[in-house]
Amino acid sequence: MKYSVNSVWENNDRYDVAVIGAGHAGCEAALAAARLGFQTVIFTVSVESIALMPCNPNIGGSSKGHLVREIDALGGEMGKVIDQTFIQSKMLNQSKGPAVHSLRAQADKNRYSSTMRQVLESQDRLEIKQAEIVKILVEDGKVVGVQTLSGGIYYCNAVILCTGTYLKARCVYGEVSENTGPNGLKAANYLTDSLKELGVKMNRFKTGTPARIDRRSVDFSKMEEQFGDERVVPFSFTTDPDTVQIDQVSCWLTYTNQRTHEIIRANLDRSPLFSGMIEGTGPRYCPSIEDKVVKFADKERHQVFIEPEGLETNEMYIGGMSSSLPEDVQYAMYRSVPGLENVKIVRNAYAIEYDCIDARQLKPSLEFREIEGLFSGGQFNGSSACEEAAAQGLIAGINAARKLSGKESIVLDRSEAYIGVLIDDLVTKESHEPYRMMTSRAEYRLLLRQDNADQRLTRKGYEIGLISEERYQRLLEKEEWIEKEVNRLGTVHVGTSEKIQKLLEENQSTPLVSGTTLKDLIRRPELSYRILESIDTSRPELPETLEQEIIDQVDIFIKYEGYINRQKKQVEQFKKLENKRIPESIDYDNVKSLRIEAVQKLKEYRPVSIGQASRISGVSPADISVLLVYLSSQGRNI
Repeated sequence: MKYSVNSVWENNDRYDVAVIGAGHAGCEAALAAARLGFQTVIFTVSVESIALMPCNPNIGGSSKGHLVREIDALGGEMGKVIDQTFIQSKMLNQSKGPAVHSLRAQADKNRYSSTMRQVLESQDRLEIKQAEIVKILVEDGKVVGVQTLSGGIYYCNAVILCTGTYLKARCVYGEVSENTGPNGLKAANYLTDSLKELGVKMNRFKTGTPARIDRRSVDFSKMEEQFGDERVVPFSFTTDPDTVQIDQVSCWLTYTNQRTHEIIRANLDRSPLFSGMIEGTGPRYCPSIEDKVVKFADKERHQVFIEPEGLETNEMYIGGMSSSLPEDVQYAMYRSVPGLENVKIVRNAYAIEYDCIDARQLKPSLEFREIEGLFSGGQFNGSSACEEAAAQGLIAGINAARKLSGKESIVLDRSEAYIGVLIDDLVTKESHEPYRMMTSRAEYRLLLRQDNADQRLTRKGYEIGLISEERYQRLLEKEEWIEKEVNRLGTVHVGTSEKIQKLLEENQSTPLVSGTTLKDLIRRPELSYRILESIDTSRPELPETLEQEIIDQVDIFIKYEGYINRQKKQVEQFKKLENKRIPESIDYDNVKSLRIEAVQKLKEYRPVSIGQASRISGVSPADISVLLVYLSSQGRNI
C-alpha cells in the first residue's frame, strides 16, 4: 500500500539531527548528538517503546558485556542505566581467562525502559516525538529532512536510522500473522519504500522470542536455582560498586526432554519456520527450539532458563525456547518441561520478520556512502541484540555530530574495541543472517578485555567530548598507579625466609629455593597481589576509590604480560595496513592486474584503507599486493 496524505506542512522548529527509532540504538545516538551540542529530535512509533526489551530483559553476556563496557568508556548510557535497574548480575566465564570474562545482568524490564526515558527527557537539546517517519528527504544526494505520517516535514542536516525490528514488521506464530512490531506495538510500514526509492538495498531478517509465563504457575522445586554473584561488579566505570550490592532475585534452570522434542517434531508442519510462511532469515546463534530439535537431533535435552521480567510483575521469560509454533503446541511443549507442567502463558511466543539493510552500503563511520548525512545503526544494520544496537547507535550519533562540526569521523579499528570488530564485520562482510557479536570474532581479544575498556577508550571519549574532565583525570590517575605498581613489584626482592615459605605453603605454591621478585611470584596462577600483601613491606596505600581496579589490572598485566606483549606486536603489523589509506577518488578500473572479482568488490565496498580492503571476501592477498604497488606508483605515502 502506498503512503498518501492530503496535508503536507512544514515544522518550523529547526533541528540539526533527526533520529528515527527510540530503541537501544536510537537512545544512544540521540543522547550522543545532543550532548555534543546539536539540536536533536528522536522519533518513535510509541513513547512507551523507548528502550524497550521485547526479548530477554538482560544486558551483557559473552562479548556483549565487552560492548556495554566500551559504550560506557566512550560516554554512552547503557551501562549506567542497567546498573540502576538490574535484579541479578553475574560475571560469566570466571573459570576461564580474563579475555572472555563478561558481565551479564538481568534487568527489571519496565524500570530499564522508564529510567532510559527519563534520561532522554532530561537531556538538553533533545526532544522526543511520537510519530511514524514515512520519508527521508534528500536533495542533490544530501539529507535535508524527514516527513511524518501526518505530513509534517522536519528539516535537519543529518538523519540516523535506528528502526530496529519495526520496518514492515510481521509477528507470526502458527497460522497467526499480524502486521505489528514487537510486543504488539505499531509497525512502521512506509519508510521502506522511501529508502528503496533512494537506492538503498534492503534485506528481510527474522528473530523471535519465547513465551512469557505466570510465575505462580511454575514449580521451582523441580528446577536448579541460579544465583547472582556474591559481590556485584558494575557495568559503568562511574558507578560506585557499593551502590550495586543489592538483594538479587534468582533465576532457574531446567531442561527439555525427549517428550518435548517429540511434540515439536510432530508439529513441524505447523511451524511457520518450516512451512514457508516465514521468509526472513533468523539468527544462527540464537535458534528457535524448533531449529535446535531439528539441527541437533542427537541431543537428549536443551537448557531452559526461567528468568524474571521485573520486580513488579509475575511474568517470567523462558530462555532457550523461542518459538513460532501454534498456541496449542506451545502449551503442550512448555508443559512437558519439568517445573512447567501446569504453566500458564501470559504472552505467546512468536517470530518477527522485519526489513533491514545490507550494511555494506555504509562507510565505517556508519554513514551511507551514496547519501550524505544519512547514518544508520542497530538491528536495522542486520545485527542482533540490544548491546550491538547501542554500540552502533553511539558511533552513528557521534559521527553525525562530527560531520556537522566539520570534523573527521571516529572509526574504531579491530585492535581498539569490540565495537570496531562489530562495525568492520558489518560493513565488509556479506551477512545472510542477523549478525551476533562473539569473543571469537576478535583477533586481539586479550587486549580487548572488558576490564580495561576505560583504558582503551575513555581518552577517545574525552577527545570526542562525551567524557568529563573529572572522569578523564580519574583515568589518568588510575593508569599512573597501575604503571607504578607493576614497575615497583619488579624491583621488590624477597628471599627464602620462613615467613615467605609459610605463605607459599598456605597457598599451595612451590617453595622458593632462591630469591625472586614479587612480580615473579604474582605470575604464579595461585598467587595474587592481595595474597602477597603480608610480605610486601613497601606497598603504598592505594586510592580508596581506585583500589580494586588498580589491583585487578596489576594482576592481569603481570600474569599475562608475555601474551599481551605478543598481541601488541601483532597489532603493530595490523596498524601498518590500517594506516595505508585509499583515496576516495581511486578508479579501480585503472589498476592493472587486479582480478575482475576484486575490482567488482572494491568498487562495491569502497574500502578506506588497505587493511579494510584485505578483509573483503573476494579480494586476495595478490590483489592487495597489486593495490599497494599501484598506490605507491601514484605517489601515495604507503
